[in-house]
Amino acid sequence: MKKIFKYTLLLGLSAGLLSSCGTDSLEPTLAQDKSVEGSVVNVGNLYSIIKGMHSQLTASGYYGQAAIITNEVRSDNMFSNGNSGRYSTQAEFKYNENTDYLWNNAYSVIANANIVINTDVTTLDGDLAYGRHLQGEAIAIRALAHYDLLRSFGQQHAPSGDLGVPIVTTFKGDAESLSPSRNTVSEVKSAIYLDLEQAFGMMDVAYDSKIFISKYAAKALEARVALYFGDWARARDAAKMVIDNGGYTIAPAASFVSNWAGKEAGNSIFELQYSGSDNAGNGSLAYMYRFPSDAPSGYGDAEAIANVIDLYADGDVRKDILGYQDAGTRLRNMGKYPDTVTNADNVPLIRIEEIVLIYAEALFEINNADPMALTQLNMITSNRGAAAHTMVTKDIILDERRKELMFEGFRFDDLMRTGMSVDVIGSSQNLIETLSYPNNLFTYPIPAAEINANSNVVQNDGY
Repeated sequence: MKKIFKYTLLLGLSAGLLSSCGTDSLEPTLAQDKSVEGSVVNVGNLYSIIKGMHSQLTASGYYGQAAIITNEVRSDNMFSNGNSGRYSTQAEFKYNENTDYLWNNAYSVIANANIVINTDVTTLDGDLAYGRHLQGEAIAIRALAHYDLLRSFGQQHAPSGDLGVPIVTTFKGDAESLSPSRNTVSEVKSAIYLDLEQAFGMMDVAYDSKIFISKYAAKALEARVALYFGDWARARDAAKMVIDNGGYTIAPAASFVSNWAGKEAGNSIFELQYSGSDNAGNGSLAYMYRFPSDAPSGYGDAEAIANVIDLYADGDVRKDILGYQDAGTRLRNMGKYPDTVTNADNVPLIRIEEIVLIYAEALFEINNADPMALTQLNMITSNRGAAAHTMVTKDIILDERRKELMFEGFRFDDLMRTGMSVDVIGSSQNLIETLSYPNNLFTYPIPAAEINANSNVVQNDGY
């Protein structure tokens, strides 16, 4: 019973994905155990699959909620107050192999990406140049999904072991693809880099869109991955390419907060498109951030730790993202993903500000005395109403990342990649314990269903 990968790679190819983006342009045999290649006959079919993949990313079990909230409540930014029973397990590091997180969602995205990637575009009807660009998009999204799996389930932050996650590059139902073993962390990292390099070479800026992954979004993602693994020259070069050639602009102070209520702002590189029907109500990201008794209402399990407001000086517009609810007793993310009424906010996954901060950090790591690191760092402060820095240290860079990217799901990864301990905060905002780095609890367990279905996959230590 090769449950997870069988359903992902065969039966789930259209049932979970293409129903969300329309199947009128695809033959129904795509959901069957028949040849997938025979069901993709034109470039429009590839577009339908790509659109569906982006829709998969918006699910509440992926970037629509879990992937962002989980990495905030496990950090020094937030905790889960347990109001609706959500995310307390993650915040208190009490998850086990029965805890559902990301695995199925990410591998479903990869499976559908592989349909597009493994299609011979030259045999299709339609604009073949566009078809090649779409294949580049699929390769970039496959890289994103493998990266999300690696940073969640890989052993790079555990005391021992070097296992990453299975690299899946085929949609065919052979025994090897249905029962893959875990690749090493370095193998998965190399595969991600290879995919992103190939995607960048295949995509054409003529087809750029902020609501679909684009040429320079792939390069921005490469910079993010390189930062995570401390590959500083690669991070520097990739970030510089995005800054020099991408056409993105740092949000000025006057529009920093209002941008979050809009769509496709000038600082956005890649964002997931939402409508009122996506993750409505308690499935939305916004609903986890707002308190139920005050407008705008929500479940509000994800609550800001009281002292994070002290990170911001008066006049720093990033402080305006924060606000109080419940008679002024609970500090909240009020400005990012603000719409709990129609749940139609787009969710930015990559902003130019992140890339500027990556560039500054990479420059600093390569040469602590490089004045360009300070210049880049102050590109952020000068657009936030914050005081300019007069020097650069690693702590200053990490503090700027924390202030700029708070509530966007970056903080836990920053703690991990810099080898920091983590305070476990309980539902009453009480300190439960401090977990030292490295730690088995910093790595999610492989889901029990996968272990039971695939004898080639071994569990992480400690589970």
